[in-house]
Amino acid sequence: MPEPFRGCYTVLVTPFTADGGAVDLAALARLVEFQIAEGIRGLIPLGSTGEFLSINREERAAITECVVKTARGRVPVLIGTGVEDTREAVALSREAEAMGADGVMIIPPYYSVPTEDELFHHYKTIADAIGIPIMVYNNPATANVDLTPPILARLSTIPNCRYVKESTLEVTRVRDIIALCGDRMEVFAGVLGYESAWLGAIGWVAVCSNVAPRLSADMFHAAAFDRDQPRALALYRRLAPLLPWVGGPRYVAGTKAAFDIMGMSMGPPRAPRLPLPKADVPALTEVLRGIVQ
Repeated sequence: MPEPFRGCYTVLVTPFTADGGAVDLAALARLVEFQIAEGIRGLIPLGSTGEFLSINREERAAITECVVKTARGRVPVLIGTGVEDTREAVALSREAEAMGADGVMIIPPYYSVPTEDELFHHYKTIADAIGIPIMVYNNPATANVDLTPPILARLSTIPNCRYVKESTLEVTRVRDIIALCGDRMEVFAGVLGYESAWLGAIGWVAVCSNVAPRLSADMFHAAAFDRDQPRALALYRRLAPLLPWVGGPRYVAGTKAAFDIMGMSMGPPRAPRLPLPKADVPALTEVLRGIVQ
């Protein structure tokens, strides 16, 4: 799948069996087909929404193989390969490339609080080991380190580091990253998809698009590429009621509960995450009525 990467990409949930004991690969394949049929522009398994921290090495390989083979080159597939150990990140990224991934998405080491020099060494070591693009993932709320625009400008000098998923709630970061990085590193919004599009983001890594791929993709395209503000805003206002259910601490539970309501069960979250409380299901059901056609 040639670059450039563009548009709305879904950071996929990982379907589990009812007891949470195994990955449900058949459900994952159905999810991939659903996403592509509904017009999503790319897929990212094994991100935070995919519960990557609760998935073992064998399951990780099976998930990568399933998504890549099911997608069959119709949309780009980027694999989440961020881990604390640089050596392991290299190994996972090489494995993803060997299995046919079009790129990797890498969050910084999330416990050691690396310095800027350590971050540069981490990403450069991985980049030197693979030939596919890296989407750097900035999410300081979970990684305990903030990849500020000046740090990203330095990382953008690494040839493979061609994209960033910017997941702070500071939309002006998009402006600043573009100003400092130019065309060396392009911006995917991680949270503020609608807002970031107007400042120059060329993509959106979305959670809500798991359950509303068509609406999410159309909204971002209307803003980022068509520059059709009335249509983009109308679509965003339709999508907005879903966002609190697939964000914050319940983002996995809310997304999986939405699939249950839609009749497309993806199984429960894995502990320590818990399912959405049953008392919340009626309210989410009402939200979905206005979104999922």
